[in-house]
Amino acid sequence: MRIHLIAVGRRMPQWVSQGYESFAKRLPPECALSLLEVATAKRRKGVTLGQLVEREGADMRAAVPRGARVVALDERGAQWTTHQLAGRLESWLQGGQDMALLVGGPDGLSPGCRDGAHELWSLSPLTLPHALVRIVVAEQIYRAWSMLRGHPYHREG
Repeated sequence: MRIHLIAVGRRMPQWVSQGYESFAKRLPPECALSLLEVATAKRRKGVTLGQLVEREGADMRAAVPRGARVVALDERGAQWTTHQLAGRLESWLQGGQDMALLVGGPDGLSPGCRDGAHELWSLSPLTLPHALVRIVVAEQIYRAWSMLRGHPYHREG
């Protein structure tokens, strides 16, 4: 199974790339996490914000691998504890189906991405910078995997 993190935005600050990679590279092939960046739609005169977000959404949906289960990260989604994420990850691993996690850009996630997703996941009731979401998702996927495998990264408190 592969997890495809499909996110709007390119040319992230170095700290974002380093933070994401520090967790993604720790995951084994059975749970590989890969990042696919979709360009932020160009702002032009006469193009509404809604049209820009829809363009980004269309590009994200086009990037979803055929047959992948789609989880859209959105404030309207369910807030999972780390233990709940570990349970979902275990189910995903057992199912063997590729996963696509969709992260919108600075203007949000398109309604088309939300409506087409199998699940909606909210990381927090806080609004997080879209660049930071990449790091949080990678860390939580790694933490969930470590819980499933009894790895010492996750310590019960």
